Amino acid sequence: MTVSTHVLDASAGRPAAGVAVSLSVAGPAGSWVLVGSGETDRDGRHRFEAATEPGTYRLAFGTEAYFAARAVAAFYPEVTITFTVADPGAHFHVPLLLSPFAYSTYRGS
Repeated sequence: MTVSTHVLDASAGRPAAGVAVSLSVAGPAGSWVLVGSGETDRDGRHRFEAATEPGTYRLAFGTEAYFAARAVAAFYPEVTITFTVADPGAHFHVPLLLSPFAYSTYRGS
């Protein structure tokens, strides 16, 4: 299984470059184990290179720093998306449509 994301800044009408993003997997006793991290490229995309197994995963996006760098007040300091994966051979693309006071997501292709 592989995971990628694409962050779009709806308030600016363009990709959100430079957003810190991490991927973690659920561990024992409610803990999270970091799988990988990075930041979105100039097209707002990031692909995690680590091969992953079925389980529950969490993407965490550093939205506070992204908006602060643009001198924009924002409501959400971080956006986390938790999802469950059953198919080890699949690719999971998880887009994030972002604005200072709202966000939406879905399973992409």
